This record gives sequence, structure tokens and C-alpha cells, in this order.
Amino acid sequence: MNRRAFLKTLPVLLYYPYLLEHPTTLENFYQLHCKALPFSIKQKLKMANRLIYVIDWGQIPFKEAWEKQKKLLDSIVAIKLQNRKQQKPQPTPNYLILCEHPHTYTLGKSGNPEHLLIDEATLKKENIAFYPIDRGGDITYHGPGQIVAYPILDLENFKTDLHWFLRNIEEAIIQCLAHYGIHGDRIAGLTGVWVRTHSANPEKIAAIGIRCSRWVSMHGLALNVNTDLKYFSYIVPCGIKDKGVTSMAKELGHEVPIEEVKQHLIKSFERVFNAQLCTLQDSLT
Repeated sequence: MNRRAFLKTLPVLLYYPYLLEHPTTLENFYQLHCKALPFSIKQKLKMANRLIYVIDWGQIPFKEAWEKQKKLLDSIVAIKLQNRKQQKPQPTPNYLILCEHPHTYTLGKSGNPEHLLIDEATLKKENIAFYPIDRGGDITYHGPGQIVAYPILDLENFKTDLHWFLRNIEEAIIQCLAHYGIHGDRIAGLTGVWVRTHSANPEKIAAIGIRCSRWVSMHGLALNVNTDLKYFSYIVPCGIKDKGVTSMAKELGHEVPIEEVKQHLIKSFERVFNAQLCTLQDSLT
């Protein structure tokens, strides 16, 4: 790009973060400067509502993360309700939260409590928290060595189709696993990602359970990276009695750097959801 074109582009580059939050101004800027902009920046402006903020909460108790998720969802829903009264609606933000939890079992709203195979005394002895929660699905485990990802997205920015959303989450995981030479796959009727699906003993490597309110999602996925799989023996994972559970470490025969896996998962989300991902510090939540 020549100097003249660059100077025309500069206002958009400098004010890009502001423009994302002010769609009317963004539209005016785009019309004024679009001929001078590189294609990649034009695409970013057109995809303003497909910007996903990535926030890593690190190691966090499940209940605290649950409350923080609900606050983010409520804030997005509030914008959507306010937009009904506005001539020029404000863009709704999207988030991809990454974290790890201490030992925790969660039971979905349609789950069977009998799929928790240990009593309260054993939960206390093993230092495992247990929460009946508001997502779909049955019982699952969260713990150290597992990547938990919560896509808190306004699906009206993407596609208002929960089947599409779930299959995209699966695809992002499948593409992440492929980087390590692990062939992830689907089993019809059983949400999640599996390995050795054509064998007599397929095993789940990632569980998925979501909630959606006014097309805003919360909860998400749990990918077993270096997870201690013994904790799955205390439950009927996802309520499925005839299939096992595995991890990336088990499949590869060695532990995998969890921060590295996070980066590959982020890149997979960006590709699959055709979005722009931007990493933020945990200042908004």
C-alpha cells in the first residue's frame, strides 16, 4: 500500500477498537475508507459482530466460573433487549472462556442423579465438588489437566441453530486433535468427540453440554488433555454405560503442554466459526 493509501487507512486502524463498539460510526468509516483498506481489515470491519474475545480464567472453582458465565450471558441479553428500543442497535459481544476446574462433577438438568456412583462422604473424602446445573446433558467430570471452554456467543451473530452450534464445537475439537495426530470423530446421537468410533470400544475424549437463552449460549466443552481418568470411574460419564473415556495423554502415551493445546483450540474455533478471535485480560468479568 502506498503512503497516501496508508494515511487514509490510519484513522480506521487507530479507532478500530472504538468502531467495534459503535456500529453507526463503524458503518460511516467503512463507507468512507473502504477503497483504501487492505482486504483483511475490510473483512474485520464487516465481521465486527463475529469478533470473539478470548479470556483465560486459569484455575477457578466451578461455582465461581458458573456465576461469571451467567453475568456475561445476562449482560449480552440486556444489550439485545435494549436494542429492541433503539433505531441503531449496538453490537453484542461474544466470548470464549478458557479455564480449568478443581475436581468437580456436574449434573445436567435432564441427568439422572443415580449416575453419580459415590455417596456424599466419598465426595468429601476425595475433595470433589458436586453441582446440579442448568445445562443440557447428564453427569460429567471436570478437573486438573482438562481444558474447559465456554463459548458465550450471541448466535444471532453467527447462526440461530443449536444443531449447527454443537456440530461446530465438535469440529473445532476434531481439528485441534488432528494437529496431534489424534483422529477425533462423532457418533450419531451422542454429542461430543470420540476416538476409535469404528471399533468395539469407542472412547469419549471431549464432552459438550450447553445452555441457550435468547440465542446467547453458555457452558460448553471439556477436553481431556492430561486428565486423571480414575475420576470417571465414580460416575456413568454422560449417562452412557457402554462406552469409555480417554484423554490426549492416554492416546499419545505422554502428557501434552496444556497451554499449547489451548492455542490450537483457539485457532480451530476461529476457523470453524469464521470469526476473529482477540485475547483479553480478565478485566470485563
